[in-house]
Amino acid sequence: MKKFFQFEERATSYKQETLAGITTFLSMAYILVVNPVILSQAGMDKGALFTATALSAIAGTLLIGILANYPIGIAPSMGLNSFFTFSVCIGMGIDWEVALTGVFVAGIIFMILSLMKIREKIINVIPQDLKHAIAAGIGFFIAFIGLKNAGIIVANPDTFVSIGQLGSPLTGLAVGGFVITVLMLVRGVHGAIFIGMVITTIIGMIAGLIGIPDSFVGKVPSLEPTFGVVFYHLGDILTPQVLTVIFTFLFVAFFDTAGALIAVASQAGLMKNNQIPNAGRALLADSTSGVIGAVLGTSTTATFVESSAGIAVGGRTGFTSIIISACFFIALFFSPILGVITPEVTAPALIIVGALMATEMSKINWSRMEIVIPSFITILMMPLTFSIATGIALGFILYPLALISQKRFKEVHPIMYALCILFTSYFLFV
Repeated sequence: MKKFFQFEERATSYKQETLAGITTFLSMAYILVVNPVILSQAGMDKGALFTATALSAIAGTLLIGILANYPIGIAPSMGLNSFFTFSVCIGMGIDWEVALTGVFVAGIIFMILSLMKIREKIINVIPQDLKHAIAAGIGFFIAFIGLKNAGIIVANPDTFVSIGQLGSPLTGLAVGGFVITVLMLVRGVHGAIFIGMVITTIIGMIAGLIGIPDSFVGKVPSLEPTFGVVFYHLGDILTPQVLTVIFTFLFVAFFDTAGALIAVASQAGLMKNNQIPNAGRALLADSTSGVIGAVLGTSTTATFVESSAGIAVGGRTGFTSIIISACFFIALFFSPILGVITPEVTAPALIIVGALMATEMSKINWSRMEIVIPSFITILMMPLTFSIATGIALGFILYPLALISQKRFKEVHPIMYALCILFTSYFLFV
């Protein structure tokens, strides 16, 4: 097992990987609660969604851990489940069965692109400075999510966002957990992020802010309402409206996953000569999990940036993913206690991991204006648009234009030119 996962080469151990896997699971366990809540508003069965969410996470995470040896968790994407429900089903009036079939078709296309190594080629030709910008931008993005989940940052009709009520009990719990975790980190306590979440949970229970579940074991809900419905609606997707939806799923999922993969590979020290080892296998695992998820009955899956929490406590190999999958499997039978993993508990971890990822900015060449502007816009627009894909797209548009203005045409890979045109067309016409 140690040889298969390259423990010695990556300087890790079973204890370190297990702690990392549990930490990542706790950081992304909210998806088991949130994904059913969001997708059920499109008319889907909430119980079936819970099971589909867990099983798709198990399948995708196992695949990327075993095939690519990456310490990454895969589960239904938060951004795409909202797009599925509110834009496609409610906004466009498309039945959830047809929309889910669109997710299935997009997943098949992903698999083909991955097998042809087109996705891997695109990721590997991204300039190194932009890769650092993507990693840093995702750091700001997940820190913003953490601040939002904690109630530290709230919506404001006049200024868009503002500071929340820090004196409110739940926000105070998150702030306290953040301070505790930071103090442990700066003192060099191993596993500080994980320990911080445990302490925060215990404090929340003692203070009555987090409920203690009445039972610990629950029956696994049936998949029958959603399983396999995609096979009965393949003929319903051949309309301009649904084809546009499929393209949007492709666009957002492609670059959400690319960005997350670049970020976690860089954070884990796996990037070699601006190349991501086993990128093709990782992308194949990701696309395959999307197909599996659609068949089970959930929206598009993606690489979770919360995997950075596990990497921050030492996750370096696919054994971390094995632990994550095992935790999701166990969670199938312990759904009543998932309410303990509240957003306020995981928020400190996301903020801290965001700070750690933001250090990637130091690797960007800030002395060259043609690098500064695309990198800055990539970083800035991820949290401001609440979309990793949008930040990447804008950076990919600006980078070729900046070098063209300096008549350095040959320094830009042809794929980057193609992406520049594609993204410009997307923003103009979709």
